[in-house]
Amino acid sequence: MTTRILQQVIPGMPTSDGAGVKLRRSLGAAPALRLDPFLMLDEFSSENPDDYVAGFPPHPHRGFETVTYMLDGHMRHQDHLGNVGELKSGGVQWMTAGRGIIHSEMPQQERGRMRGFQLWINLPAAEKMKPAGYRDIQPAEIPVATLPGGGTVKVIAGSVEVGGATVAGPIQGLSTEPVYVDVQLPPGASYAQALPAAHSAFVYTYEGSVSVGPQGAQKALPPQGAGVLSPGERVELTAGPQGARLILLAARPLREPVVQYGPFVMNTREQIEQAISDYQNGTLTLAA
Repeated sequence: MTTRILQQVIPGMPTSDGAGVKLRRSLGAAPALRLDPFLMLDEFSSENPDDYVAGFPPHPHRGFETVTYMLDGHMRHQDHLGNVGELKSGGVQWMTAGRGIIHSEMPQQERGRMRGFQLWINLPAAEKMKPAGYRDIQPAEIPVATLPGGGTVKVIAGSVEVGGATVAGPIQGLSTEPVYVDVQLPPGASYAQALPAAHSAFVYTYEGSVSVGPQGAQKALPPQGAGVLSPGERVELTAGPQGARLILLAARPLREPVVQYGPFVMNTREQIEQAISDYQNGTLTLAA
């Protein structure tokens, strides 16, 4: 079984989005820094309300999925469909923009730490214009398994093997077949996980440190950077002296053209121009 190694590191670069929310962007910081089908990964983390309180006022999306994983804090989602969702510590929102959605994500706190991730996953051409929808996943719906060597794995999407048992996350059956897990490891502990050989995969360490690869061929992954993994059938991770908390993501690449203009991700320039026109004339969210 081929073990994946650390192939590239995409550092998280400080930036801001929405109405001035401060964050770190690794994947997606430039068009060349994507990993098919992953378009973007943002990490937000601050105890200063000035860094997040302005939030993300109403804005459009078309052609992809957004996944918000809240480690600490509370945001409220509202959209043109009339949906209102509360995203709290430990919860996830999985939103399919499809043909079009106009939504807001606004903090529901004026102090304390707000920390989490937003991931963008591309949709295949055949699904870019499907109806929009979203799912709020409460913390109790997300299984957390104890690892044999210590630590835990929280399974948000896909299925993984832990101690000989299959642990399935609440998100299943998507075209890109995503695997999304949050792993906590004590100092020196290791975690090995089989992954579909054809999937793109990366690791992002947000606490402590981790090394990637088999014994004797490990490479250290700098914190707050997306570690792109080579092809292979499994990944092996070893925590540093302070332990580690990390997210591991994998998904089936689409191998389709990507044309992006801000919140619109399509396959051709003409489709982007149509998305802009639809937004300007108020038909972005209407059924075809």
